[in-house]
Amino acid sequence: MEEWRFINSGPGTASFNMAVDEAIAQSVRKVQSPPTLRIYEWTTPSVSIGCFQKVNCTNLSRCLTMGIPLVRRLTGGRAILHGHELTYSFSATTAHGPFSYGLRDSYKKIGRAFCRAISALGLSPEAETGRERGREGNTIKNPLCFHSTSFGEITLDSRKVCGSAQKRWREGFLQQGSIPYTIDEEAVRQIFNIAPSVNLKERMIGLQEVIPALSHEQLRETIKASFEETFQTTFIPAALSQEELLLARELETRRYLSAEWNFQR
Repeated sequence: MEEWRFINSGPGTASFNMAVDEAIAQSVRKVQSPPTLRIYEWTTPSVSIGCFQKVNCTNLSRCLTMGIPLVRRLTGGRAILHGHELTYSFSATTAHGPFSYGLRDSYKKIGRAFCRAISALGLSPEAETGRERGREGNTIKNPLCFHSTSFGEITLDSRKVCGSAQKRWREGFLQQGSIPYTIDEEAVRQIFNIAPSVNLKERMIGLQEVIPALSHEQLRETIKASFEETFQTTFIPAALSQEELLLARELETRRYLSAEWNFQR
C-alpha cells in the first residue's frame, strides 16, 4: 500500500498559509515528497481570492476597517472569507495513478473522499457534478465562493458546505478547500456587498450548525481516515521539510505579501 503524507498545521497567517501550500505542491510535483494532505487554520479572519479574480470583487475598505487581510490564491475559484473553519490543501502528481485522468476526474475523486468523511459524521452530503450554478440554476456572477457550487464541491440539502479550487501543472496539481464550522453572515455581507434580501442560509452552511459538538480534531481525523479508505493508502504524519519551509518563506515574501501579486487584477 502506497504511503502518503499528512501534515497537521497550526493556525497561520493568510500569506504564510498560501506560501506553504505552494511550497508543498512544488515538492510533490518534483517527486521530492509523496502526495500530501495538509489541514490548517487561520490566525485571523482573512479573505482569499481566486487567481483570476479582480481584487474589487471584495469591499476593500471594509476589509481594511475590519482588519481582515486579503491574499490572492494560486488556485482559481471565487473569494472566501476564512475564519472559523477547517482548511485543507492536497497536492499530488498527475503522470500516473489516480489523478492522471484530468481535472474533473480529480475533483470527483477528492469530492468522493470528502463525501465519505461527512457521511461518517452522520450526514447526507452530495457532490456537485455539473458546471457552476447557483440555487436557481443560473450561472452565478457573484464573487463569493459559497454563493455557488461547481465540480466536486459538497452540499448538504443544497447548501454548500465545502468549497474547493485547483491549480494544475503538467506534472501535478494543488487543490485547496474550505469547510466552515460556522458562517459569519454579517461579515460576509459587508465584505462581499451581499444585499439584505439575499438569504445566505439558503446557500451555505457550517458543519457546527448541524453538529454543534463537532470538534476540529474529530473532523480532521475523519477526513484523514476517509482519504485513506477512498484511495487505499496510508497517511504518515509529517512536518514540512526544511526545504519546503525555506521555500515557503521565500514565496511568502516574493509573492503572497506582494501588492504586485495580490492586487494585480
